[in-house]
Amino acid sequence: MNHETRFENQTSSTPPQPSGFEHKATEAQERGRSAAAGGLDSAAEALHSGADALPAGGKVSAAAHSAADALASGADYLRGHDLQDMVDDLVEVVKNNPGPALLGAVALGFLMGRAFSRD
Repeated sequence: MNHETRFENQTSSTPPQPSGFEHKATEAQERGRSAAAGGLDSAAEALHSGADALPAGGKVSAAAHSAADALASGADYLRGHDLQDMVDDLVEVVKNNPGPALLGAVALGFLMGRAFSRD
């Protein structure tokens, strides 16, 4: 019993150390977020360039710039939040909008089913 008490005291005062697997997973997640943010930035820049080639003041040009701004905003969000923050935000959106979230989940399931079907 004394041995167990000593072991419990030792483990409770020592902060947990990340395992090699956890460290690799965290690094992979960070690389994925960085790559996704970079891709969104590239798409935003290309969309802004394409919108600049459209007639100035047109509705299509304004919509393209707005979409490019949204992509750039998404890239900033990815850079500024870790996975847990994103999960928390998603849970909040689903709680506040259960109907659209359910419809989105059904649509995503349908599209994934179509993509992975053998036909």
